[in-house]
Amino acid sequence: MRYRYEAVSAQGELVAGEMEAETQAAVIERLHDLGHVPIRADIASRGGLARLLSWEWKPRARRIGNLALVTQQLATLLHAGLSLDRALELAQTVTPRQAERDCLAAVLEKVRGGSALADAMAAEPASFPKFYLGMVRAGEAGASLDATLRHLAEFLEKSQAARQKVVSALIYPAIVLITGLASVGALFFFVVPRFRPLFEDAGAALPFAARAVLSLSDLLQGYWWLLLAAIALAAAVVARQLRGAERRLRWDRRLLALPLIGDLIAKAEVARFARTLGTLLKNGVAPLSALAITRETLRNAAIAEAVGEVADSLKQGKGLAEPLSRSQAMPVLAIQLIRVGEETARLEEMLVKTAEIFDEEVGRSVERLLAVLVPGITVLLGIVVALVIGSILTAVLSVYELAV
Repeated sequence: MRYRYEAVSAQGELVAGEMEAETQAAVIERLHDLGHVPIRADIASRGGLARLLSWEWKPRARRIGNLALVTQQLATLLHAGLSLDRALELAQTVTPRQAERDCLAAVLEKVRGGSALADAMAAEPASFPKFYLGMVRAGEAGASLDATLRHLAEFLEKSQAARQKVVSALIYPAIVLITGLASVGALFFFVVPRFRPLFEDAGAALPFAARAVLSLSDLLQGYWWLLLAAIALAAAVVARQLRGAERRLRWDRRLLALPLIGDLIAKAEVARFARTLGTLLKNGVAPLSALAITRETLRNAAIAEAVGEVADSLKQGKGLAEPLSRSQAMPVLAIQLIRVGEETARLEEMLVKTAEIFDEEVGRSVERLLAVLVPGITVLLGIVVALVIGSILTAVLSVYELAV
């Protein structure tokens, strides 16, 4: 059987490919023999035509919604002295969602079959991120799995709290925008058409603004489906364009250059980078492997490219701060904190501190963005509504003057 795998090499590079083997365990064992740290090994899916001809069916991926809670439960049970399979069994029984129970059952089955926990979790890539697998593997190698899982739970809780803070802050402007667009839509679909019988006899005597509003209302009523199709097509084209590495890199660089938004993205990525790398290093993952895994967690291609240059620097025996400063992709404060950590031999601690600082910075940046965004949306929608209503009122007065 053919398996597709991903692993981190001894040089800290992410390697991927396909391998013929009888079982997944054989693939993982061969990767270990090559000096790699396996991340995942899945059965290679066949091409689209082969899949259609063979009616290949793939079960839906099982995703653990609250990974932090499950991780904390496992850490507590292991710390209490339970065996790994017993801890997984108990964690499975107290997990509320069926998908999560199925995922833990699959992991438990592989552990009872002789697999290591990290290898068993690697078979569920939709549920366990790459950095998670790297830390679990390091914890197993260092015989400190319960402590590693506690650190992982803390990491996930902090990451989730930071993300939730941003999402909660954006709910209000989203509601304002949706409500405003609904109001404008109601004007064009229901209010403006009711004035058409009044204006039909006026013809060319209507002001230009009123004729434009009526034409736009007719266009939206008759071709609203075409507008939605155009938006969907544009979104699909943009998504397809961003799949290319070069285009994605250029796009992400432009995003970082935007006022307010670029600053927010950079700070969020720095917090993610610092927390992931600091946690991995703190739990015994080799620096090159930790950096390769951390790079995979970053969402901005420009910052991920800068981290890749850091990996080349580490291979030459150099530090993190210097190549990061040359890339100009990260804020100066983050680079200075990393440099202090390297100079004082407290890099892991300083990385975690950097993550905490930039989480707070993300919160302040979101507040500044909202201070501009919410009034801006309100004013813009108010102007649109005022123009529509003003055009209609002007036309009504014109018709009245003609009648008089």
